[in-house]
Amino acid sequence: MHSLFITQVYQSKIKTNLASLIEESAQIEKADGAGREWSKQNYHSSYTSYGSWDQLYRLSSEFEKLQKKIDSHVMKYAKSLDYHLPRGALKMNSMWVNIMRPGAQHTAHIHPHSVISGTYYLQTPPGCSSIKFEDPRLGFFMNAPVVKQSAKKANQRYVSLQPRAGDLILFESWLRHEVPRNETKKPRLSVSFNYGWSAE
Repeated sequence: MHSLFITQVYQSKIKTNLASLIEESAQIEKADGAGREWSKQNYHSSYTSYGSWDQLYRLSSEFEKLQKKIDSHVMKYAKSLDYHLPRGALKMNSMWVNIMRPGAQHTAHIHPHSVISGTYYLQTPPGCSSIKFEDPRLGFFMNAPVVKQSAKKANQRYVSLQPRAGDLILFESWLRHEVPRNETKKPRLSVSFNYGWSAE
């Protein structure tokens, strides 16, 4: 049996000062008027700095420390993917905060113009939304039967991972994913980011 065209998703722990990152996230939301306005129209009672303050690692020493820790994990992940990369070829080019309050969701999407994307989790209330990945071959199955509910993870069409605070998840930017509706009574806080080709 040959396992071909494997999709790898990386998950690990990073030790940071979560309390400081959570506090700074609240301060960012308070200061980011443009981001609050966009979120008001597009992100059900919640907040993201994606379209406004998306360079947090350049604006804050705490987020810069996080970026440096993520760098080493991205290189480890890229090595497992057997990417042929010259030294310094990939660099973080965006980082933003997500404050996902009750009722909010992220619909299915990819991260265009990036190579590796991911999320670091600051606060994950019990029972909060997972991150759900979609089999990238889904549009090509034609007459393939539905897989069993008990199917091995590698054979499932959708896979949900339930992160905890302090978890890092990395994936290739073309991999379609979503975050279902937050059904808890507390916010789910995360920091998302992209790595792309270095211009230097």
